[in-house]
Amino acid sequence: MKKIVLLALLIVPCILVAQPKNGAKKVLMVLSSYGKDLGKVRPGFEFDEFSQAYLIFKNNGLAIDVASPTGGKVEADEFNKDKAYNKALLSDQSAMDLLDNTIATADVDPSVYDAIYVVGGKGAMFDLPYDPSLQDIILNLYQREGTVISSVCHGPASFVNVKDGENYIVKDIEITAFCNIEEELFGKKWVKEFPFKLEDKLVSRGAIFSQTDFMLSNVAVSGKFVTGQNPFSTTGSAEEVVKALGKEPVARTFYKDEKTVYLVQDMLDGKSTTSWVEQELKNNHETYDMPLMAVYGYYKVLAAKDNVTELAKGVEIIEATVPYFFNEDLQFMLAKTHILLDNKERAKELLEDLDSKNLLKEQVADLLKEIS
Repeated sequence: MKKIVLLALLIVPCILVAQPKNGAKKVLMVLSSYGKDLGKVRPGFEFDEFSQAYLIFKNNGLAIDVASPTGGKVEADEFNKDKAYNKALLSDQSAMDLLDNTIATADVDPSVYDAIYVVGGKGAMFDLPYDPSLQDIILNLYQREGTVISSVCHGPASFVNVKDGENYIVKDIEITAFCNIEEELFGKKWVKEFPFKLEDKLVSRGAIFSQTDFMLSNVAVSGKFVTGQNPFSTTGSAEEVVKALGKEPVARTFYKDEKTVYLVQDMLDGKSTTSWVEQELKNNHETYDMPLMAVYGYYKVLAAKDNVTELAKGVEIIEATVPYFFNEDLQFMLAKTHILLDNKERAKELLEDLDSKNLLKEQVADLLKEIS
């Protein structure tokens, strides 16, 4: 009998060692603790980024924990509760419980995680780079085989002060993050208080900085690092994490805003002709976010300044939305841009349409006189 018990004691540890850790691969999602009052008092984390990444990890069978520097309930910046992914997250009680009871980074055992995914938001710039416990977690994953270090948007701020010996861990690694032009175009009051510019800091740490045009999807995979440039890079970066953990991401339908950004990206890259886009929107415009597309075109014009080629790209994007979305200020700006491009006939059409609707009467009259 004693021999049987002894044999069992010897066998059981071997069985436990042979079993996969907790069954599923495990990812630690990290959020800023800085936020207060939906970003009005202090900026927090980006809810859109958390919800999209969380849903991809969950739907691909990953086990998920959520941590923050101080632990407990974390505050997001203001967000649209009607977006499909946010609706899904808000109705997921287990996910909401995780947000209400995040693990303090000081209490995290990094050895039980296969991946870390740091969510962005402006709050990430204020607390994540300076959290020694988070640095220890990241370094632990960096030094172990088969692990993934990932983040999106402002999330890579958490990497900038992490060293392995004498070298920063991002040295010679291709990294993307919310870039300088995006800060310039979309930054509000908090950007002025940032301790550093994220793109510049990553470059100063020896990273090879990667970026595409502003607010388009861009994911960099380099070594064990997976990073996404901006909020529209969240789904792509999360799915790359799934792949890096040895799983093929499950098929899914693109979200409306995600699909719109991919269409804009194809237009700018010359992968979709104007005639194809016109036909696609004619048949399926309800599956795209027309206001988002129009606003992207507006910012493209704004960023172009005097670059005629870039101005024309912005105009093409806005024009594609004209049959499906109307805003008098946007249409007036479009008319002015057509004048800069010497398309006076189209400018006149747009201005006369505004005049017929009795909108911006004085401004329209002055501009019509100018081109007559």
